[in-house]
Amino acid sequence: MRVIYRLLAGLSMVVLANHALAAGDAEAGKVVFKKCAICHSPEQGVNKVGPSLWGVVGRHSASIADFNYSDAMKAADKTWDPETLNTWITNPKAFVPGTKMLFVGLKDQTDRDNVIAYLETLK
Repeated sequence: MRVIYRLLAGLSMVVLANHALAAGDAEAGKVVFKKCAICHSPEQGVNKVGPSLWGVVGRHSASIADFNYSDAMKAADKTWDPETLNTWITNPKAFVPGTKMLFVGLKDQTDRDNVIAYLETLK
């Protein structure tokens, strides 16, 4: 019985950790997104130096047909869920070596949570 309680406690911690990641403030994320908007559009079908981020949450990497992705991104085989986005925007070049993305990343977890919350509204 103790094993079951320990497993449930561990599972609860994982669920809470995932919930905490997605608990950002979308309005604050819209402000932080201005750093991203230099290269990315939040509008559907509008690519800039980087691909449109409309509908990015849940999308497969390198999947916008009319965008010229790097070979590294084409080979990355990622799904942009909140956890993957969090790792990506922490340090893009470390996550996908060879990416064309020049952004050094957002070091602050709250900023990342907020941007991800904002990205989740782009649908």
